[in-house]
Amino acid sequence: MDDKKLYIMQQLQEKGRVDVSTLSEALGCSKVTIRTKIRELADEGKLVRVRGGAVAASDSAVSEGFKTKYNSDHLDQKVAEKKAIAKAAYAYIESGDVILIDDSTTSFYLAVYIRDHAEKRINVVTNSVPAANELSSVDHVELYMIGGYVDGFLAASMGDNAVASIKGFKIDKAFIGVHSINFDVGLTSIATPQMQIKQAILQASKHVIVLADSSKFENGYLAVICPIGAVDKIITDDKISEKNLKRAEAEKVPLEVAQTAPEEA
Repeated sequence: MDDKKLYIMQQLQEKGRVDVSTLSEALGCSKVTIRTKIRELADEGKLVRVRGGAVAASDSAVSEGFKTKYNSDHLDQKVAEKKAIAKAAYAYIESGDVILIDDSTTSFYLAVYIRDHAEKRINVVTNSVPAANELSSVDHVELYMIGGYVDGFLAASMGDNAVASIKGFKIDKAFIGVHSINFDVGLTSIATPQMQIKQAILQASKHVIVLADSSKFENGYLAVICPIGAVDKIITDDKISEKNLKRAEAEKVPLEVAQTAPEEA
């Protein structure tokens, strides 16, 4: 690790947060150089970039207080798999895109990945309060929050106002989660309010990509969102069973398997 990076990490250890301007003055180098060093450290997982600087990285993408408020049980399940799926999903985003991120936990990890990668400037529409929280102070994201009443495992806007709001956007690419992927029935949701939101997203979006860890295959279901063929791609993780892989191939399901990094396993 070079001297500038070491200094940044020392300051983070002492203060918990650093800003670009102060570091630039202290190290006698340009703000561009400091931003580059911060980005490299973020890519290494040693800190988290925020507007104007960085904060110390924790063991999780989410602070303990935030997890307590927004139901840590759901955020902490299959984290490595969800991070791998989020990384794969990010590859489909291009600078200038208008994307939509829904209120699923896997979509939340896509928001975290976007937060930490500034190489693409994008417009994000979301009904997820946790995702909006992650992106609200990020320079490379133009954020739009969908209105409506707030409910759900992870706080999210729902109801008629939310549905109407979604239909008012023109979305290039939407990234959504599902309760289950059922080869005989289609993509399903846990309840009617979530189903209505996802159906509105389908109508408003040019392309829809489903982010679903391998446990979602053949789950039970309550509400059917759409046939599997109504979406452009499904991204899952490498824990998917051989049985489900073969069924997906036989059904010509547009499936991509994201490889979980060894260090995340």
